[in-house]
Amino acid sequence: MSILVGYVPTPVGEAAVTAAIEEATLRGQDLLIVNSQREGALADTTVASAEDLDRVMAAARDAGVTATVLQPTHRDDLTESILELAEEHDVSLIVIGLRQRTQVGKFIMGSHAQRILLQAERPVLAVKAKAR
Repeated sequence: MSILVGYVPTPVGEAAVTAAIEEATLRGQDLLIVNSQREGALADTTVASAEDLDRVMAAARDAGVTATVLQPTHRDDLTESILELAEEHDVSLIVIGLRQRTQVGKFIMGSHAQRILLQAERPVLAVKAKAR
């Protein structure tokens, strides 16, 4: 089995990857690092650079964790993509980052994290970035 973590190059994403590496170490499992880009997007700030991914992979390697980067594209529903990958790879845990949003923001734009927490058929670890 393995652990799946949703990664974006932000403090929240970094916190999620750090927690996922810790869990993979404790459980003796591999790590799947998912960084997905919306299909057809010309500019997407959630896409990790090669340097970001190299750094994350090095952190996993330094912890003795075997990690694989998955960079699928998604059309409209990132949540569904994450949940499908979790099923496809039969993961034991999904790790996601949480960021603070207003109630109006959640209502208008939805919340991928909230939907993953509610719809996942696997355990989910939700992580916040450290306060600055």
